[in-house]
Amino acid sequence: MAIIEKLSTNLYYLVAIILFIIGFHTMLTHNNLIKKIMGMNIMDTSLFLFFVSIGYRRGGIAPIIKEGIVEYVNPVPSALILTGIVISLSFTAFALGLVILLYKHYGTLDADKIIAMRSREIG
Repeated sequence: MAIIEKLSTNLYYLVAIILFIIGFHTMLTHNNLIKKIMGMNIMDTSLFLFFVSIGYRRGGIAPIIKEGIVEYVNPVPSALILTGIVISLSFTAFALGLVILLYKHYGTLDADKIIAMRSREIG
């Protein structure tokens, strides 16, 4: 019973770890560049969930000073994650733009084939 209680209180951490593993596995095992970008986005999302869950306090409220309130939710992780989301979105758009250019030039999205074609062009 103690394991179930600990698991229920740390559920957000567990979900973040599982999402990170899924994204990391996707990036390592797929050669398709779109799938690699999707895996990277899953990893980003897991990190966002992890950091927001660090700042969350059960029973806490927004950090507005009032009498009788003992526990507040930490707003710093949430503010940092907003910046992270913007950077992640920008990087995803840039990566997809590069993938479009690679597809126009090489005619494929397979990373191994692109590397092979590139090595033939150079050597």
